Amino acid sequence: MKFAVVGALAALMLAGVSRAEVVDKGPQGFRLKTVQQVAAPPETVFKAIGEIGHWWSDDHTYSHHASNMTMPLTPNACFCEALPGGGGVRHGVVEMVIPNQQVRVEAALGPLPDEGVAAALSFVLKPKDGGTELTVTYHVGGARDLMVSAAPVVDGVISEQIVRLKRYIETGKP
Repeated sequence: MKFAVVGALAALMLAGVSRAEVVDKGPQGFRLKTVQQVAAPPETVFKAIGEIGHWWSDDHTYSHHASNMTMPLTPNACFCEALPGGGGVRHGVVEMVIPNQQVRVEAALGPLPDEGVAAALSFVLKPKDGGTELTVTYHVGGARDLMVSAAPVVDGVISEQIVRLKRYIETGKP
């Protein structure tokens, strides 16, 4: 398992995936942050966050089709993925919604649910330079050393999604 995580880390680093930064790492968790300037008003960015099935990568889903993912922007809404045959995955739960300003989702993503960690994915929108400054943070707590050492891999995956969100908003295609 350790070699798989290290291998995935190396593959992401070599793939040139745009990453932001691991802003903090401790003995049981880590904090990630990425900031994007988006050429659209906060209302447009906010709406697009809830259209997760249009911009999330197929490669980071169980069904291999991001179109199976939904995340209504209302408190207690499910960030969910429908699976063939009637199954599904709850990736997270929307915890906080301040329209056109902030969305926070409790979401242990990827291999983290099996670890029993707590994690929060936050989107903060601020008007800036005729568009929106989008700051996305991902805070993970209660992780084993192996998962903490994989923080750069998680950062790469989260950052990829945010770049896709920006492209979706600005071009209509992720």
